[in-house]
Amino acid sequence: MAPPAPPAQWHRVLTLLADIGLLIGTRAVWTSAAGHRPAVAAVISLCYASILACGVLALVVRGARSLARVDGCVLVTGVTLTLCAWIMLHNGSDEALLTTQAARELAAGHPVYGQPWPWLFGHGVALTPTVTGGYDLTYGYPPLAPLLAVPLLWLGHGGTPATAVSTGALIAGTVALWRMLPAPWRSAATLVCLGFGMLPSYGRLGYPAIVALALLVPVVVRWTRTGVGGRLGTAGWARAACLGLACAAQQLPWFLAPFLLAGIYAVRRGELGGRAAALVVARFAGVAAVGWLLVNAYFVMSEPGRWLTGIALPLTQGAVLHGQGVVGVSLYLTDGSDRIDWYSRASLLLFAGLLALFVLFVRRLGPAATVLPWCAFYLATRSQDGYYLLMTPLWLAAAVTAPASSFAGAWQPRPGLWPGPRRRAARIAATVLLLVPAPAAAAVAATGTPPLRMRVTAARHLTAATVSRLALQVTNTGDAALSPHFTLTTGQGMDPYWRVVRGPRTLPAHGTARYELRPPAGRFTLPRPGIRIRLRAFTASPQTLSSTDVQEAVRGKAD
Repeated sequence: MAPPAPPAQWHRVLTLLADIGLLIGTRAVWTSAAGHRPAVAAVISLCYASILACGVLALVVRGARSLARVDGCVLVTGVTLTLCAWIMLHNGSDEALLTTQAARELAAGHPVYGQPWPWLFGHGVALTPTVTGGYDLTYGYPPLAPLLAVPLLWLGHGGTPATAVSTGALIAGTVALWRMLPAPWRSAATLVCLGFGMLPSYGRLGYPAIVALALLVPVVVRWTRTGVGGRLGTAGWARAACLGLACAAQQLPWFLAPFLLAGIYAVRRGELGGRAAALVVARFAGVAAVGWLLVNAYFVMSEPGRWLTGIALPLTQGAVLHGQGVVGVSLYLTDGSDRIDWYSRASLLLFAGLLALFVLFVRRLGPAATVLPWCAFYLATRSQDGYYLLMTPLWLAAAVTAPASSFAGAWQPRPGLWPGPRRRAARIAATVLLLVPAPAAAAVAATGTPPLRMRVTAARHLTAATVSRLALQVTNTGDAALSPHFTLTTGQGMDPYWRVVRGPRTLPAHGTARYELRPPAGRFTLPRPGIRIRLRAFTASPQTLSSTDVQEAVRGKAD
């Protein structure tokens, strides 16, 4: 009998990398469990043994089938560690609290959207400040996550039901991706979904985007096969239904859907022609729309206005600048800008430009369909890295199951009828015309000038390390009247707004006024020397940001 065929060396290395990836963050969970839940710590210790054993086996087993079993063991170990981490850390973030509260209101027959729940915040729970001087205290996502959390409300108070939903969805999505990938690639699913410590932490925070991710996995795997021969078939219907459900869980799939629909049309048109391809896409989009509508139907009927406003909230709420993208120029490198709105315009222009380029050059850009949509967020006013990394398993799914060869026969419009160099020049011109407006708009935003010139004239100290009042002199250098909202920050993100004790609500153009501010908690604790303290002022109409360093001005002896 012939010996089994040995696995490829890259398969061994991939299994080993997935195994190593499970070590990231595991010690912190074990340390927490050892003092509070010894049984969980014991399970984690067994997982350490499994990681070591899998590391040895990945390098020494002789057959591909044996290595596939090791891949399965790595997956089971990753799932076990994810559950252990959830047991130790399951209270969740502001998103978990909002989702759980929405589930409670839904179970009680109360409205879900447009209802502020201020008691959920504070005590370490993050707030989302807006440029209007307030905070986003309402549920602002589609309703699938609260619907799934309703049966789990018995788990307890806080955000535990929502974190159970998102963590369970992550595990289900990981298993689905693991099963749907070709055998040698399966450990990559374990690595991307459960390794690194990234996505499990978002699951424990209760992000509805994790639910959307899990539903998008079957949509993206072999998505170029959708509608082969002009028929959706069972797989196509399932993909469409999952896309609709994903769009009913969180807003991120809204940005992916146009790329998938355009890609399906291009691939099918290359095979079937324009009319048949359009029918395939229409049926696919119709099934997705029905799935989305079924989840939202109750809310459309019971609270249509509030529902529509609620699911559009992340796009319309006017949240303050935050993230690792280009907005960092106005946040950290300069003193602000009077053209903050241009960041949003830049993001929309980049999204539209990338979608147009995708259609024009789908044979080249098709494999990147699951990555391109998130590039637009790099220019947005909210450009936090979660918008990118939450969907990274879809990058893997497309890379393995929808490679460049899948788009070899795809239809794409010709940018010109000229042969040779002229056609190449037309393509370059089209790329430039579609992409340049976005960075130009971002440059307009980043090069704006802060409209308010602020100077601390006095600081009242309860102790040497705390400030209880600030007196400011503020000058509006712009041509429009502004209503400023002030805060002090000591790092990334925004602290709660300070209350204006004295000073005009609206500062006229080219006017100067004195303001007296009070910290939201009655006192502001000064950081250690050397930490940058920024006084920031946001305005809503127009959206502007003015900042100045005040670390020297706010320090002094206690009064």
